[in-house]
Amino acid sequence: MAKKPKGKTMKDSYFSEDMSDFDMDDALIDAPSDMGHSLRPRRGLAEQAKRRLLDQSLAAPNLEFDLPEAQAEAPAPMILEEAAPSPALGWNDIPMITEGLGNAMAPAPSTLPAERDDASARAFDLLRTRLRQTTLENGWVNIGITGPTAGCGSTFTATNLAQSLSRVAGSRCVLMDFNLRDPGVAQAFDLPSGGMMEDYLSGAVADQDHLLRVSDTLALGLNQSPSRNAAEVMQDPKTHATLARMQQDLNPDLVIYDLPPMLAYDDVSAFLPQLDAVLVVSDGTQTISRDLLECERMLDGQVPLLGVVLNRARKSSIRRFR
Repeated sequence: MAKKPKGKTMKDSYFSEDMSDFDMDDALIDAPSDMGHSLRPRRGLAEQAKRRLLDQSLAAPNLEFDLPEAQAEAPAPMILEEAAPSPALGWNDIPMITEGLGNAMAPAPSTLPAERDDASARAFDLLRTRLRQTTLENGWVNIGITGPTAGCGSTFTATNLAQSLSRVAGSRCVLMDFNLRDPGVAQAFDLPSGGMMEDYLSGAVADQDHLLRVSDTLALGLNQSPSRNAAEVMQDPKTHATLARMQQDLNPDLVIYDLPPMLAYDDVSAFLPQLDAVLVVSDGTQTISRDLLECERMLDGQVPLLGVVLNRARKSSIRRFR
């Protein structure tokens, strides 16, 4: 993430023990009888040991005696090798769909036709190239896609932009279904919905158990069903920590977040601190200028506005190039 989660303050240990009343003499009361002489030798035994040392030193004056036999140095404890830390998971550890689902990149009703020679496909490729240039120049990774109101086409834009980005060789893009109130990315790709995004964001589910890859360059974070606490999940520190870990492990070039309508809920506002920039999708049949101005006002001073994508534009308003 562009903004790292704040570190936690370590709490004092609750397992400290008060040893002020501990009496060493009491500890020796129950010592085994065969160890008694080494801990508390009687005077007679001590005198015998001194005479034995003196006799040995006279017989072999070059030898040095540091300890009595009874107090010979104990063998050094065995040092066990520490287990090597388990390697962090990476991009290739995320499972890829290969069987049972047909072509995972096949177009669904909300995606573009398979033919690339299409005006809409060319428009997304142009948007992809400009987006890559801007994000590389600014070092941005986390891009949110939203609309002023429901039905503007944010999921349509996010899924097709992600597919266009995935066609860049060597790139890595993660598309996250963050419209927790009305998830739609799985349907757009004609895929099973998988697990709950809320469970994944809480840290209870590992990356490889929730995310999946549909190509070498595109991974998806899907959502099974709507969440009742969408705005709270968006601003939960556990969510921020999970996303930061995901980016560290997978090292994606871009993470695209398909977000809910900006003016309908406070979800997007709650998530803005985690984004580097926002792309707003306008519906040519329903969006009014006042809605766009309100979106711009909400973003002002918080997150850069990449631009406005016009969806469902009238044919008469589209410039044609020959």
